[in-house]
Amino acid sequence: MPLSRRRFRVPFVSAQGADEVQMRRAIALAAEAGAEGEIPVGAVLVTDEASFESRNEKERRPDPTAHAEVLAIRAAAAALGRWRIAAARIERVVYGCDDPKAGAAGSVIDILASAAVNHRVRVTAGVLANETAEQLREYFRSKRLERWPSG
Repeated sequence: MPLSRRRFRVPFVSAQGADEVQMRRAIALAAEAGAEGEIPVGAVLVTDEASFESRNEKERRPDPTAHAEVLAIRAAAAALGRWRIAAARIERVVYGCDDPKAGAAGSVIDILASAAVNHRVRVTAGVLANETAEQLREYFRSKRLERWPSG
């Protein structure tokens, strides 16, 4: 079964606990992406019916839209047969660390809270922020060392 269509269930835990469980899975997916030369980002999309997971695949495909989040949304919409999941009807977004260069959920801009957007999305930021930030820092540190081994 392709990664983006793999489903799994998580036992009931508190919202914060569930967020951490899902974020740990996203971190594991991100590690797989990083090991394959992708920027280490993983995504887990949870609906009432199922969970869908993905990781960055922009380099592998090659496809500039193959972000982990986009692939998870596409997989969910296809499996559930509903386009609304991909048309700004997502109820809540949970993420680890901010992206100070390109973040669009409160870092650089906040498209999810924009008055120009038809649907409001609740955002929970900072779940396992230190771990997710360190994963990204280590990835980019290793890439810099590959380019400039002496510096």
